[in-house]
Amino acid sequence: MAQVLEFKLPDLGEGLTEAEIVRWLVEVGDVVAIDQPVVEVETAKAMVEVPCPYGGVVTARYGEEGTELPVGAPLLTVAVGSSESGAGAETRPGTGPSANGSGPAEAESSGNVLVGYGTGAPAARRRRVRPESVAARPVAPERKPEPAPAVAVEEARGPVAVVSPLVRKLARQHEVDLLQLTGSGRDGLILRADVEAAIKAATERTAAAAAPAVVPVAVGAPGAAPAPRAAIGTADERIPLRGVRGAVADKLSRSRHEIPDATCWVDADATELMAARAAMNAAGGPSGGPKVSVLALLARICTAALAKFPELNSTVDPAAREIVRLRDIHLGFAAQTERGLVVPVVRDAQSRNVESIGAEIARLTESARTGKLTPAELTGGTFTLNNYGVFGVDGSTPIINHPEAAMLGVGRIMPKPWVHGGELAVRQVVQLSLTFDHRVCDGGTAGGFLRYVADCVEQPAVLLRTL
Repeated sequence: MAQVLEFKLPDLGEGLTEAEIVRWLVEVGDVVAIDQPVVEVETAKAMVEVPCPYGGVVTARYGEEGTELPVGAPLLTVAVGSSESGAGAETRPGTGPSANGSGPAEAESSGNVLVGYGTGAPAARRRRVRPESVAARPVAPERKPEPAPAVAVEEARGPVAVVSPLVRKLARQHEVDLLQLTGSGRDGLILRADVEAAIKAATERTAAAAAPAVVPVAVGAPGAAPAPRAAIGTADERIPLRGVRGAVADKLSRSRHEIPDATCWVDADATELMAARAAMNAAGGPSGGPKVSVLALLARICTAALAKFPELNSTVDPAAREIVRLRDIHLGFAAQTERGLVVPVVRDAQSRNVESIGAEIARLTESARTGKLTPAELTGGTFTLNNYGVFGVDGSTPIINHPEAAMLGVGRIMPKPWVHGGELAVRQVVQLSLTFDHRVCDGGTAGGFLRYVADCVEQPAVLLRTL
């Protein structure tokens, strides 16, 4: 006998309390297997696919794409317990109520509590079941599912050449009909640039329609009134602070509110560092593996500096009024993505060499670019390296990544006049800035840390003492 079970948005961990539906992976009437991904959601940390712990027939979906749901809210209902709905389900007697359903679900549930990160079970192929066959099966009367939301209009009218859920979300926010666009990507794929161009064209049309007509008046004519000003733009736009942008806003606000921060900075001659990097890459040869990046070298310098000045690899416990000096260095680095600013974390950076740090930075950067970073890869940092020089700026006063105690900012490396060997010369100069929590140390410690970093940049051989 079939029974309808309700699957609720699970706790995705890391203190997350809500998620936004980006893309449904199943429709009403589909047959799903146990632990098959059914929806793609975006949290404040990452974008993940959520698998359903039940195997059966989808009878209802709750929430359209773009809807934000709290943890514990219903996601969908599944009819389980019949031979036709057993796509990967087993038949064994249930022993108690399910955490996500309304009845004994052990027979058709994987038992997984924390989902959203994959459970290892292979996903079965989706299979459409005729509605009449689902209706003919008896269903438990204790829960009456709500009607399923209407399928998106664009799906009903035909497929759209869009792969990225971010592009779909952008189009939905600005009411752009994707079926009316011709993609500029390969095989007609609609890209973000295509949607942005359509948004700009629509804005210009709206502005032109809203502009009042200008009546020509002869110059110097008596009683001539000044021509009315044309409309500058459309109404003010309100952008919700949620997802990654909301999480960043909350963290930065909390940092400014709780941490008494101070910033010091210094200019350093990076000529020798750049020469050392060129020598390392040349020694590797054309097939010697990935190139050593400047960011990897700076990250290795930071781990050496933190070993000398462990006060900056700390956090503050305000409730206990204690400074907690952390044993391991989990080095975060700021990365700008389409979803906003994220800070992936290189775990146990103190035990890695330049090659290992560089490889991990490359892996995390690619995951950030494709939106596949997990919450675990975005949390737990103890110190952050922010290379804002990639944006073509020289300096900044970084905001500490709460609850860390310090952040090192690196500006662009560029040729500047510099006194070298007692003579004026053109050298590769970089500005380094350190923002630190004044509760964990005083200016002498912060200045010592920053000076050591600058010395390693100017004379990379200094690092030989710590290798």
